[in-house]
Amino acid sequence: QVQLVESGGGLVHPGGSLNLSCAASGLTLDHYAVGWFRQAPGKEREGISCISRGDSDTYYVDSVKGRFTIGRDHEKNEVFLQMTGLKPEDTAVYYCKARYYTHFNPIQLIDAMASSGPWGQGTQVTVSS
Repeated sequence: QVQLVESGGGLVHPGGSLNLSCAASGLTLDHYAVGWFRQAPGKEREGISCISRGDSDTYYVDSVKGRFTIGRDHEKNEVFLQMTGLKPEDTAVYYCKARYYTHFNPIQLIDAMASSGPWGQGTQVTVSS
């Protein structure tokens, strides 16, 4: 059974950092693009980052560019999201998704991930003073 489990969220002060993890079972994440999403209270879920197979390409939405870094831990079969310079507007539940692809187009991949398959439980990130 394929399962992705998000973890690493918590409560931090503005300017703080968190490292989120997306752990996979039932599939090898190295073979897939992986995207991170978030849903803030009262808002639609948005895709914020994506990484290609082989880690050669990454994508970030403008609101997190320069503050968040997506990467892989190949040994652990995980994808992480390092978040620095956190702001109150980063408060949300964060989710990950994986998708196989032939051509890396992060916008299309994020749309496809968002519209297919169930969502995990996510991990809550709260940025507050």
